[in-house]
Amino acid sequence: MATRAGQPAYVLSRWLFLRLLGVVYFVAFVSLALQITGLVGDHGILPVGGFLQRAHAAYGSAAYGLFPSLCWLSASDGMLHALAWAGAGLAVLLVAGVAQAPVLLLLWICYLSLAVAGQTFLWFQWDALLLETGLLAMLWAPLGWFPRGKETPPSTVVRWLLVFLLFKLMFLSGLTKLLSGDPTWRHLTALDYHFETQPLPTWVGWYAHQQPSIVHRAETAVMFLIELGAPWLFFAPWRLRRLRYLGVGALVMLQSGIALTGNYGFFNLLAVVLCIPVLDDGLLRRVLPVDLVAEAPEPRGWRTAIQVLAPVLFFLSALSLWAEIAYTIPGGRGIARVPGWVMTALGSVAPLRSFNGYGLFRVMTTERPEIVVEGSRDGEQWREYEFRYKPGPVNRAPSFVEPHHPRLDWQMWFAGLDPMSNLPLLQALSRHLRAGTPDVLALLGRNPFPGAPPRFIRFAQYDYRFTTPEERKRTGAWWKRELVGYLPELQ
Repeated sequence: MATRAGQPAYVLSRWLFLRLLGVVYFVAFVSLALQITGLVGDHGILPVGGFLQRAHAAYGSAAYGLFPSLCWLSASDGMLHALAWAGAGLAVLLVAGVAQAPVLLLLWICYLSLAVAGQTFLWFQWDALLLETGLLAMLWAPLGWFPRGKETPPSTVVRWLLVFLLFKLMFLSGLTKLLSGDPTWRHLTALDYHFETQPLPTWVGWYAHQQPSIVHRAETAVMFLIELGAPWLFFAPWRLRRLRYLGVGALVMLQSGIALTGNYGFFNLLAVVLCIPVLDDGLLRRVLPVDLVAEAPEPRGWRTAIQVLAPVLFFLSALSLWAEIAYTIPGGRGIARVPGWVMTALGSVAPLRSFNGYGLFRVMTTERPEIVVEGSRDGEQWREYEFRYKPGPVNRAPSFVEPHHPRLDWQMWFAGLDPMSNLPLLQALSRHLRAGTPDVLALLGRNPFPGAPPRFIRFAQYDYRFTTPEERKRTGAWWKRELVGYLPELQ
């Protein structure tokens, strides 16, 4: 389908994008519902009630704007579950095409509320990306209440805002790696470490790690080519639309490779869904024969609102791109060149978490320090707690868990890299394990103290490495580890 001016139509593109976005929202909310009380509930590791009380004590009434969340009304476990399961239900309505614009608004509010409540557990780039995508999707959605096989023409300017978001995500991911000054990216050696040191590798990642270094260098070069080059193809003129398709194909290939070798929650799925607005109906109808008819445009008031909001949203999104580049340049040289009004503008909308910079793994970790949690009843005989997904027993194969995001397992990876910065989390975890708190124990795997909790908890620091093929053939182990020491006693 094309417009009267011979330009492509994006009615089916919007139809597919919104429904796939509903799938991402559903995954995100259900994943949270299964773990939210153990993370930040009344008896969780970092209770949201205490967090909001401290925020109000520090900022007074300004805390409501700085930390926007429906949890101000109630920080109970019931509210957390209500937000998560309501979000999952709303996501189903979005997939069904029911009242998509108001449903997207409610989804955005629910997820922002949980993101604030989740504190460090929800401070991931794909949480921010989902909020930024959801905000723009609100403006792209049709205003009808029920699907009728007829769609109003999608807003061209909002579609380009979504395309720019995809551009920002991918281009910054490549550029920040180079600007950070990290030598492994500069010398194309990052993949010699990445598959082994990433937070939650898969068993495919073990095999990828065994490739020769020259293959890793070639893969790194291809990655840079995709992240730095493919995003520009999204803006190719219509007569060169195959370049757009090429850019999308390259990005999907990259995201597939990332998803196969590591567990990144719903990030890879969301990144692929963001590619849909680049694709026109003419291409999509070849694989998705949905009969949609374009009707009259949206009401004038709605179109006027989009015309007013779109430049503001693009301006803030562009500022976030600029600021992210500046932050990445080492030594503060970049930030020194950013005018104060830019930081003021971004600071005013920062609580909404919907105008963000991106840049995964801009500095590559070259070692894998792991924290192993041990308990004891007498202080002499120690037993090891097992987490569900993070490396633990050396004979357990790395598993696939995406698109679920096990947030405690992820956070323990950060704690291994910098235990002192994650001291509050480790202290809280220690207290709950000694108390045998059910909600927290449910986040872990096997409990070595099923009868009664231990009196003592300690955190052992190990250096983990993938085994070589020869070592795995001989021992059956996927990992090898060496004890480095123990963290000071945590109360």
